[in-house]
Parts: sequence; structure tokens; C-alpha cells
Amino acid sequence: MADPYATLGVPRTASEADIKKAYRKLAKELHPDRNKDNKKATERFSEVTNAYDLLTDKDKRARFDRGEIDGDGNPAAPFGFGAGGGGGFRPGPGGSPFEADGPDISDIFEGMFSGGGRGGGFASGFGGFGRRPQPKGANIAYKLNVSFTDAATLSPQRITLGDGKTIDLKLPAGLESGAQMRLAGKGQPGPGGAGDGIVTINIQPHRFFTRDGDDVRLDLPVSLSEAVLGASVRVPTVESTVMLTVPAGSTSGKVLRLRGRGFHKKDGTRGDQLVTLMVDLPVDNAALAEFVRGWKDQDKSNPRSNMGV
Repeated sequence: MADPYATLGVPRTASEADIKKAYRKLAKELHPDRNKDNKKATERFSEVTNAYDLLTDKDKRARFDRGEIDGDGNPAAPFGFGAGGGGGFRPGPGGSPFEADGPDISDIFEGMFSGGGRGGGFASGFGGFGRRPQPKGANIAYKLNVSFTDAATLSPQRITLGDGKTIDLKLPAGLESGAQMRLAGKGQPGPGGAGDGIVTINIQPHRFFTRDGDDVRLDLPVSLSEAVLGASVRVPTVESTVMLTVPAGSTSGKVLRLRGRGFHKKDGTRGDQLVTLMVDLPVDNAALAEFVRGWKDQDKSNPRSNMGV
């Protein structure tokens, strides 16, 4: 029943950003991948994750701050026992917590808590209320490497769990590297049920695509003739190959847009693919060099005029 604030090393006044910063630092230090032979580090990692989950849930955090639940998320002080109110039980002369004014009711409580032949115990006498929830098993941390194109297209990912079983994981819209997904009941078994699986997503880099927010960027080489005269060229996207029209007179750095070819957004729309044209000049082409020498005297343009030079 640890204090989640103490577990993360933050004050009760900590902002959500402070909590996330503290969690990332501890999670990096304690991650099972870095502490494969350190059982205590794995247990500590689970504690840190549980504390983070509670404090980033606004409702649970508020209930914890009010003393309604403990650090494990379980109800605190059922039926007001120990609450210090005006009614209820008070210690008697002998120090017994179950001695009250009036008739001696110790035998009643003995029957309730003993589970003996008179009523089947406290839980059965009050319909099961008062029985403290059993703790769940520890969470299990997983790291899932997702290819750039799979992340952009939200392709399902097959993941092998700690028990050897495999599942197909559906990726959410708005996915970014470092995002965590919770697999309910896929953690360690425990008296109160299994813990959860916590999957941290790592989007791998691509050899020619890069990400810009929800857009995908691509530097596309085009030949001199395609740039000067214009052309229809094949362009790779995260899903397939499409045809793109290169306007005549295109220069290096010109950006063309393929709409809806980027990452999926949380609102259901998609980003675009931004194609930057890169004119690829041939090396040691005598014919081209001869043409440029003849054309040079006719070219009076200054591409650097807007720089004042």
C-alpha cells in the first residue's frame, strides 16, 4: 500500500508533467530489458508503473488525495473503522478495540471474524462487504518494435506474451514512439487476479521516409529532363506506389503534396505525404556540359537576387 507520490519521488502538488517526467526517468533506469537479472528492479518497475497509472488517472488521483482509496486503488477504511468519528467502537479499559458501552458484544465479533458455525464469518454476515480486495499480480512490461510503415498504416502487430501465447495487437490512431498500451489481465497472476501487460511502442526509422508530425516526408530524386520538361513519375508511399506529376520547370526543393498518405490522427483523419524534389544531375556528362557552356552566355538570371547578392 505504498504512497504513489513517494514511489515516484514527487510532491502531492506535482503537475501531470512533473509526474510524467519522474516516471520516464525511473522507467528508463528500472526497465526489465536493462535489469534482466535484477528481480528487485523488475518489482520496483511494476510499483513505479502502478503509481504512474494511478496519478495520471484524474479520478483515482482525486480519490486517493481524499483518502477514499489506497495506493493500490483499493477502498480505504471500509465501514469507517478507524475513521475517528463520533460513533462506532472505542477502546475499553483493557485496550480492546471492540469493547463498547452497553452489552459485551465480543462474542458477536468472534463469530463474525472466526468463520465458525454461527453465520459463516464476517463476510457472509454482511453480504461479502468488508472483505478487503485481494491484490492483483504484478504488471509485465513489454517493448514492441513497430516498423515505420506499419505504424503509419496501423497494421496489427503480433506479440508473444510471457506465457508463450501470441496475440494480434491493434495499434491506435495517433500512435507515437514511447506510447504505452495496456493489455488487461496479461500480467503476473495474483490472489485478486492477473496484473496487466504494459506495451511500450518503439517506431523504427525508415531508410527514406521521415515523420513530421502526422505527415510523412520523402526526398525524391528526379532527372534533369524530368525537372525541366515535366514528367509523371512513380513514387513510393507508406502503403503502395503511386504516380506523381512533376510540373515542367521544377527545381530542387519544390514540395509536392500527396493528401491522406501520412499517419492516422486521433480525429480519424490522416496526414499527408510531402515530396521534396531533388534534381539529380549526371556526373561527367560531356553533352550536358557542352550544352550548358553554350547556353551560359544567354542566361542572365540571378537565382540569388532575393538575398541581395
